Amino acid sequence: MIKRIMVCVVVLLLLGAPELYAQKYPTHPITLVIPVPPGDNLDVSGRLAAEDLSKSLNVPVIPLNKPGASMLIGTDFVAKSKKDGHTLVLTNLSGLIQSKALEPEIVPFDPFKDLTPLGSYWASVFLIAVSGNAPYKTLNELIEYQKKNPAAIRCACTGVKSSLGLNVQLFQIMTGVKMTSVPFQGQPEVITALLGGHTEAASVSVSIAGSHLKSGAVRGIVISHRTSDFPDIPTLKDLGYKQNLLVGWPNFFAPAGTPKHIIETLVPAIEKVAKNPAISSKLAGLGMPMDYLPPDKVTARMHEEYRTVEEIGKRFGMVK
Repeated sequence: MIKRIMVCVVVLLLLGAPELYAQKYPTHPITLVIPVPPGDNLDVSGRLAAEDLSKSLNVPVIPLNKPGASMLIGTDFVAKSKKDGHTLVLTNLSGLIQSKALEPEIVPFDPFKDLTPLGSYWASVFLIAVSGNAPYKTLNELIEYQKKNPAAIRCACTGVKSSLGLNVQLFQIMTGVKMTSVPFQGQPEVITALLGGHTEAASVSVSIAGSHLKSGAVRGIVISHRTSDFPDIPTLKDLGYKQNLLVGWPNFFAPAGTPKHIIETLVPAIEKVAKNPAISSKLAGLGMPMDYLPPDKVTARMHEEYRTVEEIGKRFGMVK
């Protein structure tokens, strides 16, 4: 009888061993793909996250820059990686959704089907700004000014299909203010155009415009969401409109199909990163306020942003 019991115990242990082994994660270093060049804000924040995740997960988390094609190359690499939780990506959610909505033919994966959200990280705060000496200081004054001066206002931005370019169109849809997009290669050129009087407005990030806002050289008309640094700049919703400006949303993703027990290990570790006061302090100083959302709310945001961008694209002839 004792011998039979011992045999049964051994058999049960052997049967359970594969399951126990499968539950072990992580088993070796994790690669965190950052789909931008070194030195970019996303890269800086990604390296801070990797360091903190290494401590939580007890394995090295190694940042790997894979830039190109507006972050699509690095993100596609992860979407097609092994589904074992050892290859993750920190990428801009807005960029993914905008590309999918406006130029689906250039996106080699489906962000809704090929990636599993793990949580958001921080936000790029965007605004529509005007010169500090402009004759309009608020949105209502800008609306009244254009009624008397019906020519379209020139608004500097990066590419018309970027978040900043789409905000020019969204601002027009919401407020009725007529604007002509004037695209530049990067945000430094955008703010220079506004400061030099080459455009009447600019769609730009707070991280770029911040010092000029503080000096009074630039004035914010509306902001994507409230920030303690510039509490007097309202959002569109603050002013009674139904939709705020788009923002940049860096998020962590794993390949779709990653086992549940791995996701359940990664999600709280990423939440811990996004709520780490030391990281928050460093990123806030660079104009990157923390903005954590759990995976289910990231998914909801993805669908909401897709609908918004698709509407903008159809309204302005960006999509068929």
